[in-house]
Amino acid sequence: MSTESTFPRAGFFRRFGGWVYDVLVAIAVYMIAGFVSFGIFYLLIKFGLINMAGYQHDIDVLMQNPFYKYTNEAWKLGWVVFFFVYFWAKSGQTIGMRAWRLRVQNQDGSLISISTGLKRILPTLLGLGNILVLFDRKNKLSLQDRLTNTEVVCISLAENKGKNWVN
Repeated sequence: MSTESTFPRAGFFRRFGGWVYDVLVAIAVYMIAGFVSFGIFYLLIKFGLINMAGYQHDIDVLMQNPFYKYTNEAWKLGWVVFFFVYFWAKSGQTIGMRAWRLRVQNQDGSLISISTGLKRILPTLLGLGNILVLFDRKNKLSLQDRLTNTEVVCISLAENKGKNWVN
């Protein structure tokens, strides 16, 4: 898609609908990453690579040691970031965006890059950047759209079904 977009920009409520879906998926990704990280942590303890440091339970070692705790949180958040950036860059749509027929794209209609996706993450945090769309009814650009020169558009049903989700 390198031609000018012919789809209208998405308003706040449609974005909010997609956001709700994606929050649920992001929570699931976070939980699965936590399950995997705790399994790895457990194995490291069992093989003697991590000392119990006087604690009785594995989770206490993980939660009381700042290095393990913050490394674990970074791992889980990293997977959530990966989820969003991967799907934005690969198809322009996350699961929630696909359900609401939304697509994020550059303003020329092309897919965003991984670096653009990474730049969108922080202002997208908790969907707060989308509140700007309520006050910008003419352009319908969120904070993350403005900062990265992108847009979120409402695509047709045919466009939404017509392409493979992830090539």
